[in-house]
Amino acid sequence: MVAPSIAHTDALVAAARAGNREAFAELVRLHRPRVFALALHLSGNRADADDITQDVFVKALHRIEDFEGRSALFTWLYRITMHRALNFRRDTRRRERTINLNDDRVVFAVAVDAESNPRSALELKETYALLVHALDALSPILRSTVALVALQGLSHKEAAVVLDTNEGTVAWRIHAARDQIRHHIERLTRDPTPLPVPARRHQAADDLRGILAALGAPVALPEAH
Repeated sequence: MVAPSIAHTDALVAAARAGNREAFAELVRLHRPRVFALALHLSGNRADADDITQDVFVKALHRIEDFEGRSALFTWLYRITMHRALNFRRDTRRRERTINLNDDRVVFAVAVDAESNPRSALELKETYALLVHALDALSPILRSTVALVALQGLSHKEAAVVLDTNEGTVAWRIHAARDQIRHHIERLTRDPTPLPVPARRHQAADDLRGILAALGAPVALPEAH
């Protein structure tokens, strides 16, 4: 999806602040895919991400008059999404710490990257399932930083605005997250108990090393319906 221009977004925000519900509905249409994707990365499943996304835009509707335009609209929406998603995780029961090939994030990422190749899909499933397991083991602040920078493609400057910090701190968090994810994957290869397909664990870990080397390519996720 092509990002809306700043001028178009500003015009829609101005209209929405003046009470134009159609303008706000257009803002929702334009920004919902990115909000949903971030909510999914942080919450872990589609149903929760749908609930979080709905909550974000309800809150945004009630607070649109407070948005003064000092940062980009998507930055403001991301900040609301991040806080709501982290609170949502605290409010729900801790999930069993096992590797899940059917995690919604894994399913969606494979659908984008497998190119209808069943063998490739299986390999990617195992690889992404390991990565998701490692991401979920991070602290909330490291997981949020990785989701914004590595999975959503924000620059360190943009992520710093969302996280209310500075670019140096964002860079340090990405470095710390990469180290923790690497150690987590290495531990899993030594102790494959949580792995659903033990025979492929070494190859999956090798694939992940390439992914973690960059932590930079956004993972595109389909829009929720």
